[in-house]
Amino acid sequence: MSLSLRGKEVPRAKAQLVERSSEPGGAHLVNPYRTTKHAPSDLVELAQEIQKADAFTRATVSNKLQVIAEQVRFLQEQARRVLQEAQHNADLHHAACNFVKQPGSTYHLYGRPSGQRYFSMISPQEWGGDCPHEHLGTYRLEADQSWTAVEDLDNKDADQQLIDKILTCTNVAASITG
Repeated sequence: MSLSLRGKEVPRAKAQLVERSSEPGGAHLVNPYRTTKHAPSDLVELAQEIQKADAFTRATVSNKLQVIAEQVRFLQEQARRVLQEAQHNADLHHAACNFVKQPGSTYHLYGRPSGQRYFSMISPQEWGGDCPHEHLGTYRLEADQSWTAVEDLDNKDADQQLIDKILTCTNVAASITG
């Protein structure tokens, strides 16, 4: 007899009874015959308990595997976003530039009619109404050489403040506990 778990057959163990002993733990029983006597329904109940245990085991395993599957999907999505962000950062690093970019500085990306993209220190507002090329976006170069769009700066700065707070609390706790 076997147990089916998601289409795979798992061998089912047979019910095993405890070995009989007329002197359990060295103590003589008053009536050893009465202690080993079972009603026919006892084996049926034992088999039912084993079936229940198998069902619970199946359900538990299934639930745990479901959690793992959700975690895998979450990690796949995170990996996709990391790769997408890396590609975006690489594209921005390959834009033409006639100056040395400094982390923490904001740069403006423009596109020429030829398709060339380039960074400038001059914002569209500084050009006035006479901006020579299409403005494609404004970005800040981060210390890790990633780029943050100006519209995302508030979220990025809030995240960094939270990280700094966590690191400060961790350092204080470490110095207290020594």
